[in-house]
Amino acid sequence: MSHIALYRAWRPQTFQDMVGQQHIIQTLQNAIREQRVSHAYLFNGPRGTGKTTAAKVMAKAINCERGPTPEPCNVCDACRGITAGTIMDVVEIDAASNRGIDEIRDIRDKVRYAPSEVRYKVYIIDEVHMLTTEAFNALLKTLEEPPAHVIFILATTEPHKLPATIISRCQRFDFRQVSMPEQTERLRQICNEEGIQADDDALAYIARLSDGGMRDAIGLLEQVSAYGGERITLGDAIDVTGGLATEQFKQLADAIRDRDAAAVMPLVEGLMQAGKSADKCLENLIFYFRDLLVLKLAPNGKVSTERIVDQAKYREMADSFSSELLFRMIDELNQYQLEIRHAALPQTIFEIALMKICTMQDTGGGAATSAGATSGSDSAGGSGGASSGEVQRLQQRIDTLERKIEQLLQSGVRPDGQGAPSGDQAGGGARGNRNSGFGNKSGAPGGGGSPSIARVKLDPFLAAAESQATGQVRMKWSDILQRVKGNNISTHAWFVNGDPVSAADNTVLVAFKNSIHRETTEKPANREVIERVLNEVFGRPVRLATVMLKEWQTAAEKGPAPAGELLFEQEEDGSAPKEPEWVEEAVKMFGEDLVVIEDK
Repeated sequence: MSHIALYRAWRPQTFQDMVGQQHIIQTLQNAIREQRVSHAYLFNGPRGTGKTTAAKVMAKAINCERGPTPEPCNVCDACRGITAGTIMDVVEIDAASNRGIDEIRDIRDKVRYAPSEVRYKVYIIDEVHMLTTEAFNALLKTLEEPPAHVIFILATTEPHKLPATIISRCQRFDFRQVSMPEQTERLRQICNEEGIQADDDALAYIARLSDGGMRDAIGLLEQVSAYGGERITLGDAIDVTGGLATEQFKQLADAIRDRDAAAVMPLVEGLMQAGKSADKCLENLIFYFRDLLVLKLAPNGKVSTERIVDQAKYREMADSFSSELLFRMIDELNQYQLEIRHAALPQTIFEIALMKICTMQDTGGGAATSAGATSGSDSAGGSGGASSGEVQRLQQRIDTLERKIEQLLQSGVRPDGQGAPSGDQAGGGARGNRNSGFGNKSGAPGGGGSPSIARVKLDPFLAAAESQATGQVRMKWSDILQRVKGNNISTHAWFVNGDPVSAADNTVLVAFKNSIHRETTEKPANREVIERVLNEVFGRPVRLATVMLKEWQTAAEKGPAPAGELLFEQEEDGSAPKEPEWVEEAVKMFGEDLVVIEDK
C-alpha cells in the first residue's frame, strides 16, 4: 500500500477519529449542535495536525442529510460526495498555486448564488497566507458581508502573514502538535488493523521523528513497513530514516566528554559511509543533548521526558555533563546547523562542529574538567589537577584585579604605581624626552602623563597656531568628526573630546583635557581611523598629533623657542624630526634607556 493510499485509508472521516485536538473538536461540535456556526473560520497550526481534515469533516457535518449534526454519518449522498470531492458546493482551493486576485474575484462572484446540492457552500482555502495583498483585499469584502449560505474555512501554518483585517473577521482555532503517546497509540492501532508487527520503541521513534504531525507519522510508518516487511524494529526505522542509534549517540557523547577530538573523526567517517546525512546527524545530536539537559533540569517532568525512550542510559550520560556546558554545546551546534544547510562540504562542517564542542571548557562544576585545569595538572608533575571550583575562584580573582586596574587607569593613576603628573610637570618635561616625533610609531598613546607616549615638539605648531592651514582644519572639523563617527563610533566617542589647536607640516595637533581621552585616541586602531579620515578630507597624507591642553596653554604663554635653541631639526618633507648626530652616537654607545636629553 502506498503512502497516499495508507494516509487516505486512515484519514479521519469524523471528528471522533481525529487525534490530539479535542478542545477544537468540542467547540466545533457545540457550535453545530446549537446552530451557531460562524461564517468564517481560521484553522492555524503546524503541518500534519489535521487542519484541512477538520475543515472537510466540518463541511460534511453541516451538510449531512441527517443534520446539521455534530458527527457526519458518512453514508448519505452528501457525506460520500464531499469525501469523494464530487460536490460542487464544497470547494477546496490551494492558495499556494491560486494566489492571485482573479481566483478570489471568481469566488466573490459565485458566492452570491445559492448552493445547488447541499445546505451550505463551503470554501476551504488551504495555505491562505500565500495569497497576494490584492487577493486579500478582494476577499475582505466577502468576509465582511457574506451570504447566509456561505462558510469560509481558512487554513494556514503561518497566521502572522495574514492581514489583521482578515484575522479579525474569523473565528480562530490553533491546532497543536499531537503528543507522542497519542501518536504512538494511533500508529499501534494502524499496525494492528493492517496486520503489521511493530516494536514499541520503533513506533516511539517514528512518532518522535514526525515532530507532532500525525500525517508525517503515518507516512514514516508506511515507509518503514515497506522496508521491514511484516515486522518493524527500531533498527529498521533508524536505517530507513537516516537517523542515529542510541549507541552511536553515546559514542559521540563519550568522545566529546573526554575531549577526544581524534575519536570523533572515525565516528563521523563511519556515519557518512553508512549513508547518513551530515545535517540530519547534527540535528539529531542537538535533540540528544536537549534530552540530556531535560533529564538534568526537569527529571520528573512527564511531558518533557516522554520523548526519551531509554531514560536509564540517558541519565547516566547526563551526569557526565554540567547544565551550563550542555547549554553552550546546544547553542554552538545550532549555529553550525544554520551554516550546514548551505555548505558545499556538510561533512566538514559537521566535523568542525564536533571538534569545537570537544574543546569547550566545563566551568559549571560538572564531571568533565576544564582544559585549563588539565594543563595545570600536567605542569604540576601529575601531583593532582586543580578542581573546577578552584579554577573558577582563580578566574574570579583575575576578573576582580582587572576591574581594579581599569578603575585606577580611569582615575589617572599610572600602572607603575605613581600618580599622574601634573600639567606643570608634563610641560617641564616636554624637552626632556628624546622621542620628539609628531606621533608614536608603535601606536602607543602619547604625552601628558604616560611614559610610553611620544612627545610632540610644539614650537612648529605654536608658530602656526593662527595660520591658514589651522583655519582650514577648524572649518572642516565638524566634517572630520562626522566621518570618524561613520567609520567607527567608538573612536569618535574619544576623539570628539579633543580640540584642533594647530596644523603644521601636514600634521594636525589636537589638544585634550583628559589624559584617558588622549591615550585612547592614540591607540593604533583609533589613530588609523582618524588619519584615514584626515587623508580623505584634505586629499593628501595628513598625520595626527596629540597634546594635553594644559601643556599647550603653558607653551603658548611662553611662545615658540628661538630657532637657534632648537635641539632637533625638522625634515623637509615633514615626515619625522631629525636628531643631531651626536645624539645617535650616544644612543649607540650607552643604549636608548640610559640616554636622557635635557634642554639647558
